[in-house]
Amino acid sequence: MNTMLIKLKERYRYSFIVLKEMVRTDFKLRYQGSFLGIAWSVLKPLMLFCVMYVVFVKFLKFTDGTPTFPLVLLLGISLWNFFAEATNMGLTAIVGRGDILRKIHFPNYIIVVSATVGALISLAINMCVVLVFCIFNQVHFTWNVLWLPLNFIEFYALALGTALLLAALNVYFRDMQHIWEVLMQVFFYATPIIYPLSLVTEKTNNPIFAKIMLLSPPAQIIQDIRHNLIAPDTTPTVWKEISNWGIRLIPVALTFFILWLSIHIFRKYSQKFAEVL
Repeated sequence: MNTMLIKLKERYRYSFIVLKEMVRTDFKLRYQGSFLGIAWSVLKPLMLFCVMYVVFVKFLKFTDGTPTFPLVLLLGISLWNFFAEATNMGLTAIVGRGDILRKIHFPNYIIVVSATVGALISLAINMCVVLVFCIFNQVHFTWNVLWLPLNFIEFYALALGTALLLAALNVYFRDMQHIWEVLMQVFFYATPIIYPLSLVTEKTNNPIFAKIMLLSPPAQIIQDIRHNLIAPDTTPTVWKEISNWGIRLIPVALTFFILWLSIHIFRKYSQKFAEVL
C-alpha cells in the first residue's frame, strides 16, 4: 500500500513539474519578439472593448440604461476572451505537440491543461484591470463576491472540458478547427456579451427567449460573474429569472457533464495519439 502511494505521488509530482515548465515556456513564447510583450494580455481586450463600446453602445445604443454597463461589457469581453483562448489553444495543443509525444513519455492531458492554464493566467491579468476600473468608477461591492471563486471554478471546468474534447477530436478530424471557429462566432452572438439580456426580451416581447439563453453554460457563468462582481441589482441570472430548481441547475450540470465526457473520451483515445500523428 505504501509503495503504491509513493509511486502515485511521484507520478503526479512529475506531471506537475512538466505542466509548470510547459506553462512557463508557452507563456514566454506567446509574446516572444513582441515590443510590448505581456502587455498585450491587457491591451487586446481593452482595444476590443473600445471598438465594441463605440459600435454597439454609442452607435447601436446597446445598453441596460445603467452607468455600470461599460464595466459589464468589459468584464464580459475579458471572460469570453478566456474561453475562446482556452478552447482554441486546447484544440490545437495535441496536434501542435505531436513531435514531443513521439519522443517523450508523459501524460498527454498535460499538454491541453497547459494551454488552458496559460489562458487562465491571461484572465487573471485582465481581471486585475477590471477591478481597477471598478474601483475607479466606485462600484459598490457586495457579499456576492464570495461566490466568485465557485463561478471561476465552473468556468475553468467548462473551458477545460471543451478543450479536452476538441483536442481529442482534432487528432482524428482536422476539420474541427474550422468547425469550431464558426461555432465560436455563433456562441459569441448567442451569449449576452455585447448586448444586455433585457434587449432580447424587449425585441422579442417574450421573456422565454432570454430564459432559454441563460441555460447555456457560458451565458449562465458570465452573467453570474457580472452579477456577483459589478451589478447584482441589474444583471439577470438563471437564479433570478427561473424559479424551478431543476431547470436552474441545467447549465451547471451540463458544464460538469461536458468535463466528465471529455475526460472519458480523451483517456480512451489518447494512447493512440502518437500513432495517428
